Amino acid sequence: MGYSHRLTPTPAGWARLARWCVWVEPAAASGAIAPAAAASLESRWQQAVNTALASWAEELVIVRVTDPAQAQVLVRRQRPPLRELGGRLRASHGRASLQVLEVQRGGRWRLEPRVEVLISPGQRQLAIQATALHELGHAFGLWGHSDDPADALAAVPGRQPVLALTARDRATLRWLQAQPSRFGQPLPAPAAGPVPVQP
Repeated sequence: MGYSHRLTPTPAGWARLARWCVWVEPAAASGAIAPAAAASLESRWQQAVNTALASWAEELVIVRVTDPAQAQVLVRRQRPPLRELGGRLRASHGRASLQVLEVQRGGRWRLEPRVEVLISPGQRQLAIQATALHELGHAFGLWGHSDDPADALAAVPGRQPVLALTARDRATLRWLQAQPSRFGQPLPAPAAGPVPVQP
């Protein structure tokens, strides 16, 4: 049993794909060659994100791409902007934002989700991994939160970082993958522009 009842579809329906292309910001994109300390931070960030991706790859077909234009999920090394909640500005270590796009691939127009994931590099490695695991869950279609702090998609995490998918996370993702979806299906012709959505 999972938390599928807590998920919200996009305006175009459930955002799921049979195969996800993921681009992870490379070290070279951040500027000049870094000193040893910065290189160590970069290595920790990359390792944490790769480990989180590997967890989701146990349940999904994930293809790493080097061209961001080919990706449905873009993972960037960036602290998310402050967000207003209850009249106060709040900081967060991760954020996922979704656009619903009509894209042309292989000469055919298709509806695709395009998700930008921001993960702050200024955390401990395990915190980066937990943040990446959570935000990638949103990226792969879990637009909602669990009420159990032990789950990767917990709205309020527990005292220890969640570093692996739980049975509830997996059950919820499997439920989502079984839902009908227009995403990835051929379209007759392009129509409207992107529709931004936040979890």
